[in-house]
Amino acid sequence: MGRGTDRGTRYGRRRARAALAVLTTVTVLGAAGCDAAGGDSPDPSPSASKRARTAPAWDTSPESVAAVGDSITRGFDACAVLSDCPEVSWATGSSAKVDSLAVRLLGKADAAEHSWNYAVTGARMADLTAQVTRAAKRKPELVAVMAGANDACRATTSAMTPVADFRTQFEEAMATLREKLPKAQVYVSSIPDLKRLWSQGRTNALGKQVWKLGLCPSMLGDADSMDAAATLRRNTVRDRVEDYNEVLREVCAKDRRCRTDDGAVHEFRFGTDQLSHWDWFHPSVDGQARLAEIAYRRVTAETP
Repeated sequence: MGRGTDRGTRYGRRRARAALAVLTTVTVLGAAGCDAAGGDSPDPSPSASKRARTAPAWDTSPESVAAVGDSITRGFDACAVLSDCPEVSWATGSSAKVDSLAVRLLGKADAAEHSWNYAVTGARMADLTAQVTRAAKRKPELVAVMAGANDACRATTSAMTPVADFRTQFEEAMATLREKLPKAQVYVSSIPDLKRLWSQGRTNALGKQVWKLGLCPSMLGDADSMDAAATLRRNTVRDRVEDYNEVLREVCAKDRRCRTDDGAVHEFRFGTDQLSHWDWFHPSVDGQARLAEIAYRRVTAETP
């Protein structure tokens, strides 16, 4: 019994020492991580996988910009009556008075070579897919979008684009963009408060004469009327714009490389200095500069 016990004790100690040696080796190799298996070996740890999944998708300094949208992005009526003026566009313009989003991001020289404006005056959301398709050929790293005002600016409120159609059209444009530019970033501006633009511009007699040429009749028609029917009409347009902005926010939120202005343009209180001195509705050069400021702050923010 005595010798058997000693042998058993010594055997147990040897097993313990062997197990300790194996444990030590495993621990050292584990601590060495990928270096122990070669520099190119992936880190299999769950935390590394989580870091890869949560790596930020937004680049605050893209190297090229394409703009799509409507008359605002074309600088309509900012330089001359009833004319586009893309050099003062908030998105891609070259004017030092505006300091556009592209110039702020790329510098003036690079912006001239690496920014493009595919917006079209009068365009509605249904036209955005075609614009995105043209812009994608340039392979921009950032696509700036401002569209939807013309969907509300119709001859009558009943002619405004239904919200469901607006959503489908924007989703189609985003799907096309993703198919052609899977890694491009998208900045989506909200639609301005058209009723505020009416309230500011209606104080100018010249502007109201231009409005009679057919500029946004659903909001600007019969500009001085304050009766119940006119008030209802304007409020209906206002509410539809708010619905459109909600669609823009919701659709953009589903794309990790899409960022909206969080309603900043809609909430911006355009004054007469920020409105065209020809039609008192579209942004002036100063108004375009304010839009560029808002866009730049959103694009370069570390978090949305």
